[in-house]
Amino acid sequence: MAKVELAPLRPWGDFFPGSDRFAKPDGKDLARWNNRVVSNLLYYQTNYLALAIVVFLVVGFLNPVGMLTAMVVVSSVFLGSVWAGENRAVISNFKRHNPTAFVIAVMVASYILISMLGSVMVFMTAITLPLALVFAHASFRLRNMKNKLENKIEGAGLKRSPMGILLEALDQQEESFQKIQSFLEGKLKE
Repeated sequence: MAKVELAPLRPWGDFFPGSDRFAKPDGKDLARWNNRVVSNLLYYQTNYLALAIVVFLVVGFLNPVGMLTAMVVVSSVFLGSVWAGENRAVISNFKRHNPTAFVIAVMVASYILISMLGSVMVFMTAITLPLALVFAHASFRLRNMKNKLENKIEGAGLKRSPMGILLEALDQQEESFQKIQSFLEGKLKE
C-alpha cells in the first residue's frame, strides 16, 4: 500500500482561474457531476483544507467555546460512525447499500447533539459554510488534464491522500455514485 501524501497546495491561478474554467454542472448527468466533484475534492484537497481553516479561525475568534464544542461533537460522531461501520454488520451493510443516507445520518446526528449543547449557529457557520464553499467550487470548477491524471494515480492506489482516505471511509467511491444516480433517476421517473 502506498504511503499517505498530502497533495500540494495548488496556486491561486489554478484553484480560482478566470470564469472560463467554471461551468454549471449538468444536473441530468449525475455520474459526470459526481465524478467532477470527487476529482476536484482529490485534486484541490489542500486548498479546501486551507479554506476550511480560514473559516474555522474566523468563527473560532468570534465564538471559541461554541467552535470547540462543534468540532468535538462532529469529530466524535464521525469517528463513532466509522468505527460502527467497521465493527457492526448491520451498520456496515447500511453504509455499503446507502452511502448518501449514511452520510446524512452522521450529519443529522451531529446537528442534534450540537443543538442540545446550544451551538447551532456556530455549527451552521463553522461547519456548513466551508462545506458549502468546497462543494460549490468542486461542482463548478472544470477539471483539467493534470487533475484527471492525479485522480487516476490515486484511484490506482499508487498514491494515497487524506481526502482519498476520507472518501473511502465514507464509502464515496465512483461505484457508490453510480448507485446514487440510479436511485435518483428512478425517483425522478416516478
